[in-house]
Formats: sequence, C-alpha cells, structure tokens
Amino acid sequence: MEPNLPLRDIHLPNPIGWWPPAPGWWLLFFGIPALLILLWWLWRWLRRKTVKKLALAELELIAQSDANVRDKVQDLAILLRRVSLSLYPREQVASLVGEQWLAFLDGPMGNDSFSHGVGRLFIEAPYRREAQADLDALYALCREWINHHPNKSLKDGITQRRNDAT
Repeated sequence: MEPNLPLRDIHLPNPIGWWPPAPGWWLLFFGIPALLILLWWLWRWLRRKTVKKLALAELELIAQSDANVRDKVQDLAILLRRVSLSLYPREQVASLVGEQWLAFLDGPMGNDSFSHGVGRLFIEAPYRREAQADLDALYALCREWINHHPNKSLKDGITQRRNDAT
C-alpha cells in the first residue's frame, strides 16, 4: 500500500438551480389558469338562456295559468310562433297561417300531430264559442315539438334575425 495517497477534502455537489422548474411547478403554472378558464366557461354554459329553456318555462306558466281554454290555446300558438321565429328564418315562418302553419309544425317531428291531431286546435279554437280540448295532450305535443329542436342560444337567434334584416 502506498502510504501517502493524495486525498481531497469532501466536496458537495452544486446547489440545485431554480431553472428548469420541476414538472409540478409547470402543472401549477399552466393547470390552474386552464382550470379557471374551464370553470368560467362551464358556468357561462350552464347559465346561458336558450330558446328551449325559455320556451319550456313559458309553457309551464301557460299550463299553470287560470285562463280559459281558448286563451291557453292562443297563448300556446303565440309561444310556438315566437320559438319558430327564433329558430328559423323569418321569411320561412312569418307568413304561415292555417294549414300551412300546422304543416310547418309537423315538419321537424315527421308526423302529423298538428295537422290531423290535437294540434288542429290552433286553427279551430279561436272560432269556437266554447272550446273543449284535451289541453294535457296539447301541452305534451308542444313540449315534444320544443324539445325536438336543438338547444340554440337566445343570443344566436337575435344575431341571426339581425343578419336576416340586413
């Protein structure tokens, strides 16, 4: 053995630098803002007022009102007309009356519930002295017609009408 080995004193490694950060810091740096943006978007999406939500709420108000049958049928017809004007181009919907209006209402569902079913009340009830009707079936038909359409934002409908007017 060699008696005088040149030994060096204990040396420590270089201190850990702050760059590049550990993966957890990257996740924190990009993850929290992304999560906040996602939560904000989700909150706005859940709170948006859509044509479908508003129409269904108004349908329930009409169903719970104390009006007579003729007024309820008239209110339902007005509601469906307003929903149609929000979802379809004005030129396609505004001039429809009578049988054409009922045929238009039948179109999206693919049946003739309006033309040959309970939906005929929309053109018959205003001319009857005492309108007798199965309002529950008419409410169900109107609810089905509203639910059959896509969930379109109210803002989209207003923008489309402005574009159609110009």
